[in-house]
Amino acid sequence: MEKRELTCICCPIGCQISVDLDNGEVKEISGNSCKRGEIYAAKEVVDPRRVVTSTVVVSKGKKKRVSCKTEGDIPKTEIFKVMREINHLKVVAPVHIGDVLIEDIAKTGVRLVASSEVKEL
Repeated sequence: MEKRELTCICCPIGCQISVDLDNGEVKEISGNSCKRGEIYAAKEVVDPRRVVTSTVVVSKGKKKRVSCKTEGDIPKTEIFKVMREINHLKVVAPVHIGDVLIEDIAKTGVRLVASSEVKEL
C-alpha cells in the first residue's frame, strides 16, 4: 500500500489530503472538506492534468501579445509540448475572446483559445 499527501488546489482552503493507493488504484481518500477535493485527489494521483495559460505573439495589433489558455485540462506530461507550440505561434489581429488559436494543441484533443482581445492597428 502506498500513501500520497497532496494539497488540494480546488479552492483557497488548501486541504491536506491523503490518498491510499494499492497497485496504482485509489483505495481511500481523507482530509478533504468537500467532494471537489476528493475528485481532485483521485484524479491527481492517477492522471494529473492542468489547464495551461500563456500568451501568443500578435502581428498588426494594438498589443504585441494576446493571452490564451487551453480550453480544458491536458495531461501534465504534455505541458512542454503544448508550450513549444504556443511559443512558435503567431496570430494576426483582430483577436477576440474565445477565438480558437489551435484546434488540437500538441495532439491532446484540446483547443487553445484566446482569453483576451487585441484590436487591429
